[in-house]
This record gives sequence, structure tokens and C-alpha cells, in this order.
Amino acid sequence: MKSTTFNLKHAHRLSVAPMLDWTDRDFRYFLRLITQHCLLYTEMVTTGALIHGDRERFLGHDVSEHPIALQLGGSDPIALAKCARLGQEAGYSEINLNVGCPSDRVQSGRFGACLMAEPKLVAEGVASMQAEVTIPITVKTRLGIDDFDSYEFLTDFISQVADAGCDIFIMHARKAWLQGLSPKENRDVPPLDYDRVYQIKQDFPDLHIDINGGIHSLAEAHQHLSHVDGVMMGRAIYHDPYLLAQADSDIFSDDHPVPTRHKVIEQMLPYIEQRMLQGRPLKSITRHLLGMFHGQAGGRAWRRHLSEHAHLKGAGIEVVADALSLVPDTSTLIE
Repeated sequence: MKSTTFNLKHAHRLSVAPMLDWTDRDFRYFLRLITQHCLLYTEMVTTGALIHGDRERFLGHDVSEHPIALQLGGSDPIALAKCARLGQEAGYSEINLNVGCPSDRVQSGRFGACLMAEPKLVAEGVASMQAEVTIPITVKTRLGIDDFDSYEFLTDFISQVADAGCDIFIMHARKAWLQGLSPKENRDVPPLDYDRVYQIKQDFPDLHIDINGGIHSLAEAHQHLSHVDGVMMGRAIYHDPYLLAQADSDIFSDDHPVPTRHKVIEQMLPYIEQRMLQGRPLKSITRHLLGMFHGQAGGRAWRRHLSEHAHLKGAGIEVVADALSLVPDTSTLIE
């Protein structure tokens, strides 16, 4: 498959974070019905899984999901280069290297946040991927790890990786504690330090810097965009996906009409039917839809109906249609 060309730095103005077990192809298809411009990411795929495993499972996606980035986990430059090539051949818009995940499993595989301690190795991986593909290679990182959390440590890491050819960094505005905190705790316990990300942008003005961590609304995203080039949001969007309904207008200055919540779900029905014919269980898709009516009348009934019926034997798209009938449709289009 030939890669589709996009202005990736434009798409990086707002992106949806790669989230393990969440940002699969079904969730990405769903989000693309709400926003045309936000950059979407796959879940992290390890180089070993991609090279030795089911490539269609890891790389398969619908063309409508573009612009879309493939996030890789790994540290071997040769393996990273091979996987970057596979990603480009599969049609991805960007290859992103994970240098931010703090889990024990990731550390034992010598990738994720622990790689911050090996900037030379990260730089070699970036250079190897750059030599293999024509699409952008980007890096998602933390501010530091354990006791390696000085500003000098961070700038040295950024400098070495940028010199290898990376000019887009997505920075989770927290350090990671590799010892003593769980991955879940690492998302909340280390304090946010947005100012440090802002300072990186000032000190590296030629780099495109995205900020990530604790951002819950488009209003907050706008505040950050006065200091950096892009914003990445994660859990807030998963739990309330319709947050993105105004993103194309507010962030990307594209005032096209936006479908209502009801219309988005109606547009999902043929896709759900097609995926079920391919063997995808209904519950694996509807779990991504639970937050669609967050804060709306009927939202609780929507969630309850899907939760109680989508897993039952023989359940089909009528479960979604029935759940939708429990939610009043109060509008037609958002202009």
C-alpha cells in the first residue's frame, strides 16, 4: 500500500495519544467520524511482535483513519528500520518511537522510557529508520527518568536525537519513575511540568514540540498552543470522544459541519457489521462507544444497554440501534 501524503506538522496541532488496549483500529475509525484532521496513533507495537507475529493484526487499518502514525517499541536499530519500512509499506503517515512507556515489561525488553538513559542508542535507531523510509520519524518521550531528571539531561537527550534527524518530539510533561511506581501511577503521580516543555521549545525553536499529559479540553489545548506547536490528548478523549467535535474548527480552522452524536453512531453501524463479518466480537467495538453520550441525557441508559447486551451470544448491530433509541436526539448538526 502506498503511503498517503499529509502535512504531518499540521496534523500534530492536535493528536490522540497511543494507548495500549484502547487505540485499536475500531476506535480510530470511530474517532475519524468526529474529526478529519487530528493525528491518530496505533497502540504501541513491539518490533519483535511485528517482525515475527501477525502483521495484518498489527498493521491493518482503514484508509479513512489517515492521518495515522504507527508507534513502535524497540531499541535495535536494524529491527526498527525493518519495522519502519513495513509501516510505510502498509500506508502509515508517520513512524513514532516510544521512549516514554515505564512498564516493567517494556524495561525488560530495553525499550520505552528506560531508553532515555541511552540517547546514543535512540539516535542510532532514529537514523536507521530515517535511512529506510521517506515518511517522518518522531519520538515520544518523558522529561526524565528516576534521578536523571535535570534540564541538562533532557536537553542532551533532545540534542542527540535531533542531530540524528528527528525534528518532531512529543513530550509527556512528567518524568517517569522506573522503580517504585506502576505504569498507572506514572500517569498521575509524578508532577506535571509544562514549563519545562515550553522551555525546550524556546531552546530548540527549529524543532516541532508537542505537549502531552493532563490535558482535558480544547480550551486547555489552546493555552498550550501559545507556547508549543502541538497538543496530544489521551484518556480525556477516550472517556468523552465527542470532545473532538469542535477540534477541526477550533484547532485546524476548518469549519465543515460536524455530525451529531447520533449521526456518528449511525455511521458506525455499517462498519460494525462489516467488522463482525470478519470475526470481530461486537463487545470489542462497542466498548469504545460507551463515552459517546458523556454528560448527555440518556447517556447512562446508553452505556448500560451496551454493557448488558453487547457481549451476549448472537448480539448484532441491533444492540447498538436499540441503545441509541434510549438517547434523545436534540440536534441535527453543529455548525
